[in-house]
Amino acid sequence: MSKIQQPSNQIKLTNVSIVRLKKGGKRFEVACYKNKVQEWRNGVETNLDDVLQISNVFVNVSKGEVAKHGDLKKAFGTAEIPEIVAEILKKGEVQVGEKEREHDQSALRKEIATMVAEKCVDPSTQRPYPVGMIEKAMTEAGYSLKPNKNAKSQVSECIKALQTDSTLPIQRARMRVRVTMPNVDGKRLREKVLDGAEKVEEDEMGQNEWEVVMLIDPSQFRIINDLLQKECKGKGRIETMTFTATAS
Repeated sequence: MSKIQQPSNQIKLTNVSIVRLKKGGKRFEVACYKNKVQEWRNGVETNLDDVLQISNVFVNVSKGEVAKHGDLKKAFGTAEIPEIVAEILKKGEVQVGEKEREHDQSALRKEIATMVAEKCVDPSTQRPYPVGMIEKAMTEAGYSLKPNKNAKSQVSECIKALQTDSTLPIQRARMRVRVTMPNVDGKRLREKVLDGAEKVEEDEMGQNEWEVVMLIDPSQFRIINDLLQKECKGKGRIETMTFTATAS
């Protein structure tokens, strides 16, 4: 007698993020595509079908246990799946596996170290450090990553930690630039241009042209250049003179 094959309710999902919400004393989960949860929360993604791997609410996604109609009604006051899913996505916690967490932390650490290496130099040589050396200094300084923040927002804090708690001599790199434009534009844009300066070294309003030499964070170069392009009709320019190191 042949054995009847019972269908398994085990769900095998890849590239999945599980969002979990505890409500009314019960646990509810939805299976989403990775990265889509944050996009939905930020308003970048608005189509639930592009966020969810399966349009259903579960008690346990990995075991394929679907939530009961009565439990949903009791906890959420409705059995409408789209409404319930929207609430879980908004208020629930994204579940991250141990291996995934380690991988994400490693990637975040390297991204922060790369940005620090781009912004800083060895004060004795005026040259940047290799990313690996920055990572070692982060470990030495006991720098704690913040997994819920992006790399860019953690760079300044990381640099301060390296300066105070590691043995690596490190200073922020600064770009020395010369900005020139006609007087009429200089009088109008002077304040906006100087807003991007860490230090003004020369500031001269000549007969026909305004010229300023200043130290800026490299990220300011594009901002000032865009301002000149927009406001000076091709008559304003910014040129790089040198990179320098400052202790600030």
